[in-house]
Formats: sequence, structure tokens, C-alpha cells
Amino acid sequence: MSEKSKRPRRSFSDEFKQDAVDLVVQQGYAFKAAADAVGVSSRSLREWHEKLAPTPDPCDEDASAELLREEIKQLKKRLQRAEMERDILKKVAPGKVRERGIFMTS
Repeated sequence: MSEKSKRPRRSFSDEFKQDAVDLVVQQGYAFKAAADAVGVSSRSLREWHEKLAPTPDPCDEDASAELLREEIKQLKKRLQRAEMERDILKKVAPGKVRERGIFMTS
């Protein structure tokens, strides 16, 4: 890469990162939409999300049926999203995935 094509590395405050993560967690934005809204890459937002998003509290043994149903609903939604992302990666970039040394199995 030539000196002219290098962009200066941007840095963001912790508050900015948390606000961006909150778009996904609290407002229900998709990662791509939230990243576009705040002007960062989806990859950066996902990394911030891994570090800053609160982990949902698991239901304990004496949880009500309604709490258990809600947890199942959330887990199904997360699984569906993960499967969708996996399928997209399989279709769009199988060569790139192999180039980077990441091997996906069905």
C-alpha cells in the first residue's frame, strides 16, 4: 500500500462505542444499519458489541414459564441470525474464507 492511500487510524471514545452498541442492543438495529448510521465498519461494531453488550441473564431454576418462553425466543432468534450469517458467508465468499485459513463445515 502506498503512503498516499493509507488513511489515518480513527479512534473513538468509549461513550461513542457504547452508544453504537446500544443501537443494536436496545433499538434493534441490524449491525450493518447501525454501523452505517454511525460511520464505522460492521466489523468494528461487532467487535465493540462482543466487548460491551450486556450478556442476557439466564433463567434460573424457579423461573416462570413466561420467562422461559422469552429466553427460548431470544435464543432461537440468535441461532437463526448465526445460521443466516453462516449461510451468507458460504455463498458469498467461499474462496476468501479458505484464503484466510478459516474452514467452515456444514
